[in-house]
Amino acid sequence: MKTVICSSKAPGAIGPYSQAVEANGIVFVSGQLPINAETGIMAEGAEAQARQSLENIKAILEEAGLSMAHIVKTTVFLADMSLFADMNKVYATYFDGAFPARSAVAVKALPKDALVEIECIAVR
Repeated sequence: MKTVICSSKAPGAIGPYSQAVEANGIVFVSGQLPINAETGIMAEGAEAQARQSLENIKAILEEAGLSMAHIVKTTVFLADMSLFADMNKVYATYFDGAFPARSAVAVKALPKDALVEIECIAVR
């Protein structure tokens, strides 16, 4: 059985998908664009976009009763690998040293011309 998780503190899905789905104690969080849910505005610059994407993930996990510490895997999508250092600087501040496994890839383009998008898997 699966449970759909939706937080009003993160931007709504812009397509036919859920913000997150939980199955058997595993929470799969869809890729989070760096959009502020209150304003609908996308952050500017790689650092600000990484921060907003991670804040969106944090809000969704909190809706599920979890925290960033429950994340076991992330995937970071970057518009260009030259943005990696800026993203990484912010990313490191969201974890207490027990970092999740991670992949980071550059893609040709991201929705809404974002520079950063982050998805994750968390375990209850």
